[in-house]
Amino acid sequence: MRSPYEYIAEAINRKPFLIAGLVVAVIIIAMYGASMTSMKTGTDTYLYTDKPVGSLLVHYTDTFGSDSEILLIEGADVTTPDVLKYLDTLEGSIRDQKYVSSVTGLVDFLKSANGGVLPQNKADIDKALNSVSSDYLELLLPSKTMTLVSIPLETGLSEDSKDGVVSNLDSVISFSNPPAGISVTATGNPAFAVDMKSDIMSNMTTLIGLAMVLMIVAMVFLFGHVRYRMLPVFIVFCGIVLTFGVMGFAGISISSVVVAAFPVLIGIGIDYAIQFQSRFDEEIRKKTMKDAVFTTITSSGPAILLAMTATSLGFVALSLLAPSPMVADFGTICIVGIMCCYVCAMVIVPTFSIIVKYKPKNGLHGGPDGRNHPDDILIEGKSSRKVPLMGRYDIFLGSIAGKIAKHPVPLILIFAMLAVVGMQLDGLVIIDTDEDSMVSQDMPAMISMNKLTSVIGSTDTITAYIKADSIVDPETLKWIDEFSDYELEKQNDLTGATSIATYFKLYNNGAIPANEADIKRVWALIPDSYKDKYVNGNTETVIEFSMEDISIPAAQELVEDMKKDLDWYGQHPGMTAAYTGSTYMFTDLINSISDLKNPMTYLGFALIFVFLLLVYRKFSAVSPLVPIIMIVGWNGLIMYSLGLTYSLLTATLGAMTIGVASEYTILIMERYQEEKEKGNDMISSIQVAIQKIGTAISVSGLTTVFGFSALLLSTSPIIQNFGLVTVITVGFSLIGAIMVMPAVISIFESFSAYMENRRRKNGCNEVKRSGSEPDVTDL
Repeated sequence: MRSPYEYIAEAINRKPFLIAGLVVAVIIIAMYGASMTSMKTGTDTYLYTDKPVGSLLVHYTDTFGSDSEILLIEGADVTTPDVLKYLDTLEGSIRDQKYVSSVTGLVDFLKSANGGVLPQNKADIDKALNSVSSDYLELLLPSKTMTLVSIPLETGLSEDSKDGVVSNLDSVISFSNPPAGISVTATGNPAFAVDMKSDIMSNMTTLIGLAMVLMIVAMVFLFGHVRYRMLPVFIVFCGIVLTFGVMGFAGISISSVVVAAFPVLIGIGIDYAIQFQSRFDEEIRKKTMKDAVFTTITSSGPAILLAMTATSLGFVALSLLAPSPMVADFGTICIVGIMCCYVCAMVIVPTFSIIVKYKPKNGLHGGPDGRNHPDDILIEGKSSRKVPLMGRYDIFLGSIAGKIAKHPVPLILIFAMLAVVGMQLDGLVIIDTDEDSMVSQDMPAMISMNKLTSVIGSTDTITAYIKADSIVDPETLKWIDEFSDYELEKQNDLTGATSIATYFKLYNNGAIPANEADIKRVWALIPDSYKDKYVNGNTETVIEFSMEDISIPAAQELVEDMKKDLDWYGQHPGMTAAYTGSTYMFTDLINSISDLKNPMTYLGFALIFVFLLLVYRKFSAVSPLVPIIMIVGWNGLIMYSLGLTYSLLTATLGAMTIGVASEYTILIMERYQEEKEKGNDMISSIQVAIQKIGTAISVSGLTTVFGFSALLLSTSPIIQNFGLVTVITVGFSLIGAIMVMPAVISIFESFSAYMENRRRKNGCNEVKRSGSEPDVTDL
């Protein structure tokens, strides 16, 4: 039965221009799909909304989550009559905007203290300021050079609606004509989210552009021994366009983590292009065009497919066990992307070569006529012919591989020991899920948020969500008040607690009403804005615990302590309580990363292990996994040594390492099997395998490093961190493929030979004991 690769090769050989036309048509369709991609931030990208923590957070956000915009007004003196008049006008314009719930600023308190009229001169202003409560004054007027205006938004707004509010506020501010020397800056979570989306898009464009530029540089210096050295860059470009098209048609959004997938795809995708072009360049030197196309597709196609499948399985582990939806999307995009790059490489390389009538350069293994000479296959570096630099590099690799294959044990022991140390240290690497690490610290919204935090303190809160038969029941209100006091007394990192009980006490002389009649009386006094913020219907309410600006590990410890307090304190019958909110979300993410980081790696190993056994049907086929296990250990060692942290991205490192490194090790094993089938002995087969594809693996590996290096230039700290680790990982993958794999093959083959000899010996002994001559087929 003919393989699909033979049909593909024949189709390209017969109708290359038709195939080229189909490629162009698919790219055009993909461009249309790419225009349908969208940006995504918010809760849905961090937590699975079909799980308890995610569903509660979504419900809380929709019901109570009223985000606020904060205006920072700065100048030489923000209490002058002209500035206050400007702020009064500005607040009036903002109140008219859609989805704005209210506007509260300094002028509102001054009016309240001055009979409902804004003071018109400095003396009246100072008098009114002196009558304002010091607590409110410190919050609204930290100094004479800065004041704040709070703009709470309506609850349950969609991301698009919040983006619209931010855009409208920016327009109002830009046309407000502030007095000379006065600046107005909008900050808060909605403004931060808008800037974050813009930063993600800018970051993605920059990263893809830089990765492509670095690819070109790599091709110039590392792939100059073949003609049309820029062809792999074009192939990767086509693969990325196809990936964007699939994203658009499938409705997969771009998030801060998904952005990092594209340099990864460029790095991996260009490897497939280099492998196909290198094999074609090798074949065209000794065969006709049609035969070279046929051999390249039918030989390299299946081998690279196996490597691509193994790589995909590493990313499948990410998609199945991802701690966050955006990580699952990262894995999915990587799977789609490498498939697109594989298909583009397999089709475009031979099609392009036929159309341009590809002729190899003089050099790597060929003479002036482009054909191989008998001494081109160099074993242990023996050759009388002078060869160019890349040829000498091949010889060097073959020589090293031969020495390693003859004495594999010392190398394996050294590398294995380093891996074991790294696996032990991996558990000591800190996990960080802070959203601030996902964006540039120079982003305007980030600077504004930092300034706001420095003025009013931390804006982080931990929310207790409470559901009861009646939240205005005296026992429920008493529980809310007493539990709030208990937590504030016990947890030093908490700075305050605000709930509906707070306002019952505020409007009832500092005491919780003791009976239903008093509750109804006080309830009528509480403004609707406070009720809407802390109460939903008659059964749901929340307690907002404000907290110090503490580190992620400290916040995680605080949340865990508060959960234990809630379980210990208990609730009365008909009442349940649980924690939610953004701080709780990020601490839950830390727990998810900690719980799933290793299982993702184990699942990746298991999937590839089963895959290799099914394909090769012998135990020695799992040999490519041995170097990968070591690489995973080395990653832990380097992360601990460099003081790096695990994030949503670097938590994927184990599974991603399996995917990336398995490609190199499987390609070497495939070439080794090919050489063994030609009748070569083990040492010679290892040497030829490493020598034949050594340049291709090295060039593709170093080119991949160039692609991943683009991540180091990202403005996002989390992507920079990921870029550094992945660059190191690819370097480790090359070491594992070129140095460890020969040793592993040697040990596996020697063990297999030993077991075969032992089986034969036992078979002969059985024959002797039976007293009959052995049948050749039994041996």
